[in-house]
Amino acid sequence: MKLSGEDLARHLASGLKPLYVIHGEAQLLALEAADSIRAAARAAGFEERDVLTADRDFRWPELKNSAQSLSLFCARKIVDLRIPGGKPGTEGGQALQEYCKHLSPDVLTIITLPRLDGTGMKSKWFAALEQHGVTIAADDIPRAVLPGWIAGRLKRHGQSTDRETLDFLADRVEGNLLAAWQEIQKLALLYPAGPLSFEQVKDAVMDVARYDVFKLSEAMLSGNVARFVRILDGLRAEGTATVLVLWALTEEIRTLGKLLGGLQRGGNLANLMREARVWGARQDSVQGATRRMKLPQIERALRHAALIDKTIKGLRAGDVWDELQQLGLRLAKRP
Repeated sequence: MKLSGEDLARHLASGLKPLYVIHGEAQLLALEAADSIRAAARAAGFEERDVLTADRDFRWPELKNSAQSLSLFCARKIVDLRIPGGKPGTEGGQALQEYCKHLSPDVLTIITLPRLDGTGMKSKWFAALEQHGVTIAADDIPRAVLPGWIAGRLKRHGQSTDRETLDFLADRVEGNLLAAWQEIQKLALLYPAGPLSFEQVKDAVMDVARYDVFKLSEAMLSGNVARFVRILDGLRAEGTATVLVLWALTEEIRTLGKLLGGLQRGGNLANLMREARVWGARQDSVQGATRRMKLPQIERALRHAALIDKTIKGLRAGDVWDELQQLGLRLAKRP
């Protein structure tokens, strides 16, 4: 059974399952999901709890032993297994598959994983976890839906605000849900329930966004010029290496070149994206970019990227950050 974080509360109210698997990159959402499950378990009489961390030195028989060793004073327990690397290895994969075959209603198991790659999602051990347990994807909140997420969190405190203010707040906390949650908590402490003005939010909220090169590429692909410029400025202020920024942009440009070339030869976009390893939410922005761009644009962009590389290496004069902005805008601007 697959659940979203929003559906979890209704599920827990209807009864507990013996196995829950939380996976994803959004630390706040993963923590909240695990806390909700543990709270429901404690209310149902699961009083004892073992926390296991499957690091390099972890012995996988400990998982089975923990589930089977109930104390004399507690008939029900929680086994809280964390796999921080997301890869249990051959022994761990087999142990997880075997563990799923012997689940007990008196042992509630919570397995926490980071975001899994395609190989992990298709592995036999993860398939076993999905088949026998409840999986909750704690995925990061995309920028496009972040204002709505913030509005929902404000509503929990009886507060609300307009779309412009929500967009402002989303810009300040993009990529940092823990910071977003902290800012929402702060607003709840500073102001009573009811509508919040832009000035109130602006005065209270700090700029705590975490910028990364992948969000920069996403802004370029989606044609969001303002977001592209803002993230690039943030990367510059944080001292991000220009070679890393150029690499991220160039990788996306090369991918677009492969896709557009394949389409020109009569290929199917879905198949081409699969071959280019374009998966998940990234498919929407890449697909939109292929409709907006032409192959000659890509060729000119790659030549520009080669010149920027020479500038970074000191073989050519120029302002690297200005050149990076021009490169991104070349592809982000809509015709």
